[in-house]
Amino acid sequence: MNIRRISSEARVGNIGIGGSNPVRIQSMATVDTNDTEGCVAQAKRIIDAGGELVRFTTQGTREAENMKNISARLKADGFQTPLVADVHFTAHTADVAALYCEKVRINPGNYVDPGRTFKHLEYTDEEYAAELQKIERQLVPFLDICKAHHTAVRIGVNHGSLSDRIMSRYGDTPEGIVESCMEFLRIFKRENFNDVVISIKASNTVVMVTTVRLLVKTMDKEDMHYPLHLGVTEAGEGEDGRIKSAVGIGALLTEGIGDTIRVSLSEEPEFEIPVARKLVDMIDECVALRAQAEASIKDDTITLTLDAPDWETLQLKAAMAVGGLFIDHKATKLEIVLDSGSKLSIFNSQLSTLSDAILQAARIKFTKTEYISCPGCGRTLYNLQETIARIKAATKDLVGLKIGIMGCIVNGPGEMADADYGYVGAGRGKISLYRAKECIEKNIPESEAVDRLLELIHKDRQQ
Repeated sequence: MNIRRISSEARVGNIGIGGSNPVRIQSMATVDTNDTEGCVAQAKRIIDAGGELVRFTTQGTREAENMKNISARLKADGFQTPLVADVHFTAHTADVAALYCEKVRINPGNYVDPGRTFKHLEYTDEEYAAELQKIERQLVPFLDICKAHHTAVRIGVNHGSLSDRIMSRYGDTPEGIVESCMEFLRIFKRENFNDVVISIKASNTVVMVTTVRLLVKTMDKEDMHYPLHLGVTEAGEGEDGRIKSAVGIGALLTEGIGDTIRVSLSEEPEFEIPVARKLVDMIDECVALRAQAEASIKDDTITLTLDAPDWETLQLKAAMAVGGLFIDHKATKLEIVLDSGSKLSIFNSQLSTLSDAILQAARIKFTKTEYISCPGCGRTLYNLQETIARIKAATKDLVGLKIGIMGCIVNGPGEMADADYGYVGAGRGKISLYRAKECIEKNIPESEAVDRLLELIHKDRQQ
């Protein structure tokens, strides 16, 4: 069975993405990119786990320059896996990173446009066109560097970091997210730059799936067929992070969309790889299960009958098989049934909880607290995993509440637009607290921040 969307191929170092290539799996390092030893060690763990690309944050030229050392060390040790530089805010950093990495990710929301302030801006058509010309003047020299060094590019749009310019003209809409990407992609096409991969990500699975579908239609209309990278940002950790990722990524994979994926978990990056591998390996099976599930709909309920070798695989398979159906509101209830004779019958009592988790991940019904937590990277300004555990322990009974937990400001306020409260790294040892997009307290000592967040939540709930 092969329903995969036909895309062009992008060459990234020694591998191809898209075209007739398999769906590639990748992850991102979480250590400081200036720490060569730490980066090399973590990259090796990702690669040994099956990662086919490894991404590093490059906040500035110092980090971009150090990619040369990281790459050299890995190659000296026999690792040829392509390395990707992740760039935000400083376009010149992308120019430097292109000298040393097989691929550079740029974010249209902050590549040339200034950091978002969530203010409405007014533009005449002429002024708006001038802004696009400003982007082109910065982008074309970067593409020339990439051509000279055979460096691929990812246009990585995040729902949480759309520019004020885009938000002011298009609003917080799938159309605005897609246009943010297409503005750059049209320049790439005019410059005949084809080693490009596209991603549109969101922490909200409905936004992510809806927008990627729209992007595919928009690209097709303009005769563009570039490969796509899939991911749900800030998916979280544990079972919730896995189920949320399987719902969003799986919905698209079962529709034939996707050429490379990353499962973004608030855990060690090498733990993401086996989860991604399972999603890719289950595509054909989940396509068939999705068809069966759609045919089963009765009284607003999907009945999904399935089996798996272990509980985690069953969770992923169930979420992947029906995620798209719930995103499309084909039903609002889910009953999961194990095949007769299943070795997982000991988990029968947990099937209703799994159903609830899938429905929550698809934004159908909320039965517990929702956590939007980033996976961490070299920008992370505090111990992410310990903090998530503390916040979850203190707020797990606040059904329906959405809490964003972000390691830094890059996607913080924007990605938390769907959250009621946010906990964001503001500096080393400093945290800022948000109510939705509004910063309530700035630069709180980390030792006090979790308690202050809880105080804010409880005070609001008493009013």
